[in-house]
Amino acid sequence: MPSKRRVFSLMLDDRKAKLVQSRRRPGRYELSVDGIPQSVVSMTDPTELEYAYTQHIARAMDAAAEPGAPLFTVHLGAGALTLARYVEATRAGSPQLVVEFEPALYDAVIAALPLPPGADVRVIFGDARAVADAELPDEWADARFTVVDLWDAAVIRHHVASQEFYRRVAARSAADGVVAVNLLDGHPFEYSRRQAATLRTVFDHVAVVLDAEPDDDEGPLGNVVVFASDEPLDVVTTPDLLGAPRPHMLHDDELTSWIADARIMTDVDGTDSPDPDDPIWD
Repeated sequence: MPSKRRVFSLMLDDRKAKLVQSRRRPGRYELSVDGIPQSVVSMTDPTELEYAYTQHIARAMDAAAEPGAPLFTVHLGAGALTLARYVEATRAGSPQLVVEFEPALYDAVIAALPLPPGADVRVIFGDARAVADAELPDEWADARFTVVDLWDAAVIRHHVASQEFYRRVAARSAADGVVAVNLLDGHPFEYSRRQAATLRTVFDHVAVVLDAEPDDDEGPLGNVVVFASDEPLDVVTTPDLLGAPRPHMLHDDELTSWIADARIMTDVDGTDSPDPDDPIWD
């Protein structure tokens, strides 16, 4: 890889983070940790989103308030701030809060890819569970939209995926707030079904969006987004919102059937997300 394409390479304990500029698409950057892609950012057009899951979340953000209106958004896990940049591009000046575990990584990303002047993005450094458990009434309260994208390289740790954790997220959300949880899973989606079951014990409305065929037992590992709110979800009431090709969406009775007998996750009965290096995904 030519060194001029590598914006930075940074050691995070025993892991290596890299930010690389695209050779063919100027202004496009990819952040990876231990070789695993974490974020893709277009500095020329922050509304240009690479991954389907970010597109789904962005469309839900679009519907969360009137076009251009401010939207208090919380990002649990920063990466390269792809969705924070999207909110700023579509709702300039919206108050946003980022919770990030790696200060050095956040500082390196901001130094290499600055946020636009006037962007109202604050950051709290620390483990998202510890931050959620803490008393921070003035900084994280009444969130209109919360993105839960908490990856330790390629794995989500169970302490930020439990019923207790989601109850804290719910307590910090507005009455009509929406929570979007990004997961990685594949058939038979045991982890995602447990997550959906867990979120259903906390929120009145839950929907699962996945681009893979839910019944394909040879399907690949891929992103799964779970939306949750105490109010009806726009992705359910307006299914065309997610665009074409329309992803699979499970809600209400269909979601109940899909969850089946999956157990909820608690602090004492939770698991980390599937490891993509596990041979079962080969």
